[in-house]
Amino acid sequence: MFLVSAKKINFSSGREEWGLAEWLVKSLGQTKMDEFLKLPITQNCTKPSFHNNWSFLQKVDALPHGPAWNCKKVSVKGNRTDENGQLLQEDLELWTCNPVECIKELIGNPLFNEYMDEAGSEQIIDDMWTADWWWDKQKELPEGATIAPIILASNKTMLSQFRGDKSAWPVYLSIGNIAKEKRRQTSAHATVLIGYLPATKLDCFTSDAPGQDGVDMVCADSFIRRVYPILAAYIADFPEQCLVACCKENRCPKCLVAANEHGDPLNSLMRDPELTKEILERRRSGQHPTEFDEYGLRPVFKPFWANLPHTDIFLAFTPDLLHQLHKGVFKDHLVKWCLDIMGETEIDAHFKAIPDYPGLRHFKKGISSIKQWTGTEHKEMQRVFMALITVVIVAWALLDFCHYAQFHTHTSDSLAALENALTIFHAHKDVLQELTVREHFNIPKLHQLSHYVLSIKLFRAADGFNTELPERLHIDFAKEAYHASNKRDYKEQMALWLQCQEATFCRTTYLEWTEQESEYNSDSDAENEGLDVAPVVSQHIVHVLAKNAPHPRQSVQHLKTMHGTIDFLPTLKLFLQKHLPHNQIVPGPQDRFDVFRQVIIILPPDPHVSELPKCLRVRATPEVCVLFKLPRQFGAYSRPLAYIEWFTPFREPDELSGLHQISRSTRHLRRNSAVIHVDEIIHPCHLMPKMGQSVNPTWTSANVYELASEFYLNTYIDLETFCMSTTST
Repeated sequence: MFLVSAKKINFSSGREEWGLAEWLVKSLGQTKMDEFLKLPITQNCTKPSFHNNWSFLQKVDALPHGPAWNCKKVSVKGNRTDENGQLLQEDLELWTCNPVECIKELIGNPLFNEYMDEAGSEQIIDDMWTADWWWDKQKELPEGATIAPIILASNKTMLSQFRGDKSAWPVYLSIGNIAKEKRRQTSAHATVLIGYLPATKLDCFTSDAPGQDGVDMVCADSFIRRVYPILAAYIADFPEQCLVACCKENRCPKCLVAANEHGDPLNSLMRDPELTKEILERRRSGQHPTEFDEYGLRPVFKPFWANLPHTDIFLAFTPDLLHQLHKGVFKDHLVKWCLDIMGETEIDAHFKAIPDYPGLRHFKKGISSIKQWTGTEHKEMQRVFMALITVVIVAWALLDFCHYAQFHTHTSDSLAALENALTIFHAHKDVLQELTVREHFNIPKLHQLSHYVLSIKLFRAADGFNTELPERLHIDFAKEAYHASNKRDYKEQMALWLQCQEATFCRTTYLEWTEQESEYNSDSDAENEGLDVAPVVSQHIVHVLAKNAPHPRQSVQHLKTMHGTIDFLPTLKLFLQKHLPHNQIVPGPQDRFDVFRQVIIILPPDPHVSELPKCLRVRATPEVCVLFKLPRQFGAYSRPLAYIEWFTPFREPDELSGLHQISRSTRHLRRNSAVIHVDEIIHPCHLMPKMGQSVNPTWTSANVYELASEFYLNTYIDLETFCMSTTST
């Protein structure tokens, strides 16, 4: 365990000196560190217990850390021969940490105690212990056994830019006992690096069981349990899944669908690990089994998973939201199809006219000029894409699938909707062939969508297995470690640097943990008092405005000119008659009002989206023109108000897009407006103008609300709105 006795720590001046030590490890290289420690001001004023880089690193090396790094030399014989007829051989380095020791560190970390489940006590499809795989494996093990579902992730990454070909192939490990909300926090260190695979080219070739018996471990609640580490899930992109599955990249790593049938909604047989091992062994022994080519296998004769107990590697491959959905099916295919149909100029014009919304990226130059896309930009485009395109029902189905797949918690209804969205796409995809946009749909990433429902039922919601986390971890565990080296024999230096960083993290975490324990034991009343001031955990909607209005004493004329509140005084009079009937003061042009920029609406958690409350911002829009408070002459009326302009009730959803249509509400040929309480606003919405195939060239994001007459309610603007729309329908 890394939470060890403080007497092993050898920093003499306590917390202050440790703060300096932590900064040195995180911020300076060894040369700069030595220069800093030798400065006269450091030696004479700060006077640390270490006087140079060597003595400092000796103290850091004495700190406790996680499992030690080991280097194993691996000799690989190829099928090429030298001039003497001998097979060529290459020596490789495999840097690893003991995975069982890593699992002990994770399952025994007291900081994860409240985020952990050792036995699986409830059956909902959310975290891993609520899905079918855990419950099925529990039946196969002795009574009282504790499962530690191993989640592996690997992904090769480049270390150098613009020069050289330096690369690393990190392998990360976590366990399904830790709640996904905690595991996805990179700062929590709930996913750890366990090794670097050799990433070199093998020029010697031509170009053609702890889980069995269990291990006693100290868990986070201090109980000792018999833990069975079992490989449950493997997170990787498609090429790496095919590599691990020992199959070619034109085949599915999970099932036996034919190479030319990826575009058909078939229920193919899943790959069988035992049969696959048998075929590979027969091929290794010189036989030529017909299944080897029929199943699209590659000659990988000793896969690492071959002897792992209770493991089905093919079922273990999890959905990859980033590469399969956001970048794959959506960006590489759906967007391209729409660009081919509508043309880049028209698509760009549509994006330029998108109305603003808090937190929404505005593609003010369109999308055709963007050369380098990120996963975040893919998601931003999905939020507004539905109202821009003409192949509506096909896009509708795929966008529905993308949003349902991102749910944090699933029910039988949401899984049925996920499957139904894919069925609708396959039923209408022929329109793309009729428009000569696509000749076939034999797309491997499209086929992968057919496995989502089974994977979610087995392991849990797909958001817990996204490849975005390991790609983010590359920064901490590969790129920064490489840049800290001298770029020669860098793997060993990376391992030592990471061990130093881990020791620093463990020490800091230990100090923070002991301080929290001390505060809890000495002043529990104060802690309980602090919990009372967190209204965001309430099941009610909370509205928050600035304590002081940023625009005080604004005139009525200013509100009309800057906010378009044409009927401000008449609507305010009606409001006062209804809510302050005894008020004798009539509002007029002489009155001044304190105006707010925004109101923050804090919604209770939606289990489909997050376990945390959601904060939404409502700013001045065509629907909510101005947020204000009554001046003092109207009495002590504390509730803030909003001047709004009404839209018509939702009409029936559009047959092709499924989006509700609305338009502005008018009364006596004027816009229908009113003054309401701010706390009557329960959720912001994003309205998209009904553009058609050709957008009005005068429309911009700034004026489209004024010029357009028909609008769609954009239910794809965020997951909360999408969930509300699916529930209401």
